[in-house]
Amino acid sequence: MRFKALGSPARLRILALLVAVGEPVCVCELADALDLPEYKVSRHLSALKAAGFVKGEHKGPWVYYEPLPSELLSALEPFLFPVRDDLRRLKARMKKRRGGLCVIGPRGGG
Repeated sequence: MRFKALGSPARLRILALLVAVGEPVCVCELADALDLPEYKVSRHLSALKAAGFVKGEHKGPWVYYEPLPSELLSALEPFLFPVRDDLRRLKARMKKRRGGLCVIGPRGGG
């Protein structure tokens, strides 16, 4: 099941971003960075969570995800390269946080 979760290019992009930024990321921030609908990002995150690659934590109205340390993830990290534009968009989106939390919501709306 763990390797099956890595069979999706979108899931690999998400995991690479989470590893690269090194802090919890809101679902809507990932959706904006990847230019994907929030429901698709949530579905991919659910698969990664079920496989034990990420954990999610509710903070206010949003869920923040981060990598879940494991031997397998440590072995994969050298091969997880975020798409440069994805990482640029994610970092720009995360700069809009207030008090370390997302305040914008999906697609830049409120």
